[in-house]
Amino acid sequence: MPQSVPEEQRQDIEGLYAAFNQQDIDAVLERVAPDVVWANGMEGGHVFGSDALRAYWARQFGQLRSTVEPKEMTVETGGRIRVVVHQIVRSLDGQVLTDREVMHLFTFDGDTITQFDIDNR
Repeated sequence: MPQSVPEEQRQDIEGLYAAFNQQDIDAVLERVAPDVVWANGMEGGHVFGSDALRAYWARQFGQLRSTVEPKEMTVETGGRIRVVVHQIVRSLDGQVLTDREVMHLFTFDGDTITQFDIDNR
């Protein structure tokens, strides 16, 4: 049965989304493991490692403008954190390409993100 996310962790995750929305890659990368496994939302699959994640985001930000706003967070069995977000993806000229709710899944080791997945169900 899902549980509530502790307030301090909730604030940390909200801060991660705020940094992403500002395209502050360094602020987000400070919280990921060097060998992080991160879902590639543009091309599918995953990117492996913080250097590959930096390159992925640089590519993404060169093509799209995404904003994600966390709406609901729960801790799943096993400790993964499920975040329901409102995601808007725009072209570089501002045209809305998608506007939808998406589920993100974070796996942490302490305060460090070791895996990020997208649940498209």
